[in-house]
Amino acid sequence: IGERRVTQSTKIFDRTGQVLLYDIFQDVRRTVVPFDQISRNIKNATVAVEDANFYQHNGIEPRAILRAVFANLTNFGYSQGGSTITQQVVKNSILTTDKTITRKLKEWVLALKLEKKMSKEEILSLYLNEIPYGGSIYGIEEASQSYFGKKAADLSVAEAAYLASLPQAPSYYSPFGTHKDKLEERKNFTLERMLAEHFISQEEYDTAKKEAVSWLPPNDTGLRAPHFVMFIKDYLENKYGEERVRDGGLKVTTTLDYSLQAKAEELVKKWALQNKINYNAENAALVATDPKTGQILVMVGSRDYFDKEIDGNFNVVMAHRQPGSAFKPIVYATAFEKGYLPETVVFDLPTEFSTYCNPDGTPIVQGEEDKCYMPENYDLIYRGPIDLRHALAQSINVAAIKVLYLAGLGDSLRTAKDLGIESLTNINQYGLTLVLGGGEVSLLDLTGAYATFANGGTRNPYAGILKVEDQSGKILEEFQAKPSVVLPENIALTISDILSDEEARQPAFGVHSALYVDGRDVAVKTGTTNDYRDAWILGYTPSLAVGAWAGNNDNSPMEKKVAGFIVAPMWHEFTAEALKNYPDEKFKKPATTDNSNLKPVLRGFWQGNQSYFIDKMSGKLA
Repeated sequence: IGERRVTQSTKIFDRTGQVLLYDIFQDVRRTVVPFDQISRNIKNATVAVEDANFYQHNGIEPRAILRAVFANLTNFGYSQGGSTITQQVVKNSILTTDKTITRKLKEWVLALKLEKKMSKEEILSLYLNEIPYGGSIYGIEEASQSYFGKKAADLSVAEAAYLASLPQAPSYYSPFGTHKDKLEERKNFTLERMLAEHFISQEEYDTAKKEAVSWLPPNDTGLRAPHFVMFIKDYLENKYGEERVRDGGLKVTTTLDYSLQAKAEELVKKWALQNKINYNAENAALVATDPKTGQILVMVGSRDYFDKEIDGNFNVVMAHRQPGSAFKPIVYATAFEKGYLPETVVFDLPTEFSTYCNPDGTPIVQGEEDKCYMPENYDLIYRGPIDLRHALAQSINVAAIKVLYLAGLGDSLRTAKDLGIESLTNINQYGLTLVLGGGEVSLLDLTGAYATFANGGTRNPYAGILKVEDQSGKILEEFQAKPSVVLPENIALTISDILSDEEARQPAFGVHSALYVDGRDVAVKTGTTNDYRDAWILGYTPSLAVGAWAGNNDNSPMEKKVAGFIVAPMWHEFTAEALKNYPDEKFKKPATTDNSNLKPVLRGFWQGNQSYFIDKMSGKLA
């Protein structure tokens, strides 16, 4: 057992296969300490949660083995192990990680032998000094120093419960990852086990459960594109298992374009710090994909992964937040699919949408004010009759709600799902506010939806991996495009034609605003939530789709400015820089069809219209 199994690290590369983003086993940090220099709290917490009968059994637990065998037989697989701490020492030290019955039998036999050769203290000491606690941190002393800045001998009950919770799945339960709520649950479970096994008193349990521990910030050595790397690492661990990813010697070639990633990280940080001063928006995120393949080229989940004050390690690209008006093109696409045209006219006027209320927005029954719904345009201006092209290009709220009414809530949600947005599952949860961003979506999913418009209605699900090879060079998986037509090409081209119409959006955004990229055919849409907690922008060419977000992780509101002021400059600078690497592709123009048989209003001719002169001072008829 003194001759340890030599592990080979898994390495994650960018799309060139040359830029190393992360070596999962790189710079293994381990400090071995004697058993008497390890806190009683961590010994007890580890035994309680990992192997409650550790001091009673002789290396194996027959009941746990039978339970695991039964579970594996009923699942028609081999996943549960029922391992004791002694078995884990054997497995980690001298056996392979293969999940085979013969390997498991060897583990049982060797565990029995080890118990005869070593004392319980020696076995537990081996275990605590060698198990992984996350990233390159191995052993309880290194974990204690890295996470809390103290020796293993000085761990409190609460700190010990947290650390004892990590080895089961160090990446998943990482205090710096996106599952901190699950770590909290696991810590509380560990405390409950300690109480049940009489390792702590009720008073110690109550104190530890309330204790707020202070985590040190993570070490950022040797980690590039951290949000993307953790996104890929989660995927790999779910597919291949945490142990194989940690020391199985995999070579992972990702889809990331590191030259673009580095530029994106620089710009996100620059603009987020500027927005913090100007708009009280301290964080930002950006993602870019290839519409023709779905490959993720850039993923920046915050202005700084290692900035603990803003929860920088939280990946906003994956978070579900309200997209504001950035959801509108999906609803307009649904309406166009039903036969409405960019020339179709709706009336942009103050409108009460609830049948429980009068046209002026007052309730029919006094006291039912909350049933009324009379939304406003962001600029409080109402334009009267307006066609759908200009209504979408200028992001007019009242018009958009009328388009959702015409397109239908159910069909609009179906379009969203077809475009790859999976989070809007309960139709009863949404109303007409859906078109103004009333449902929560992720930046990655929404960018994928816009990428489908860019690709003429053919969706390519997002992907982050080009190839995974094992340590012998055998290819375990390789990227294969999975295109599917989810929207008629002419509908997608119509959306692109409107969103790239500089003239149509001028009344709202001005000439050559931050939405305009000089010399390029770029379709773009902004979105701001009503409470100014989120600012979005999604833009694309046939070759590149870029989504960006600005706001605060804690959901506190920004200054009351539209997304064009807050997030568009960052998006514009990155997009203009990135497009230097791409050919100047133009959008195909939508096919023209004979609409002469359609009703006049659908073709843009509404048969009313009387003109009046208004006195500017009084607002009344001249």
